[in-house]
Amino acid sequence: MREKTIDYVLRATWIAVAKMYNEEASKKGSTMATGFALLNIDPDEGTPSTSLGPKMGMEATSLSRTLKTMEGKGLIERKKNPEDGRSVLIQLTEYGREMRAFSKGVVLKFDDAVKETIPEEDIKTFIDVANTMMELINNKKIYKQDLTK
Repeated sequence: MREKTIDYVLRATWIAVAKMYNEEASKKGSTMATGFALLNIDPDEGTPSTSLGPKMGMEATSLSRTLKTMEGKGLIERKKNPEDGRSVLIQLTEYGREMRAFSKGVVLKFDDAVKETIPEEDIKTFIDVANTMMELINNKKIYKQDLTK
């Protein structure tokens, strides 16, 4: 669908952004998924593993695999949650904090480059449009469930 449907533009843009982030992450032996996880872990308090998946929009199996890889690389530690003995807190190691700072820098550099190039009003419109699309999707206003089956 090269007629530039909204779907095509979104997908093509996200694929380009993901590729760019993965190229930057690979310079440090990492991936975009790892960087995203690092940015979603509270650097001071840690983050309960149960809230990390929904926060990132990841399925449990994908998140589990990412966390296992991160633990193997020494980026995170799993500790018992002192407030809930049944859950686990994901905490950054010192190396994890360094890599989190690197990931944050990569994201902010992209953000700054976009803001330097695209007028503020256009960025505001883009964000408004994206939020409206998310609302349509989250409220199931596009593909309503057929309850007659």
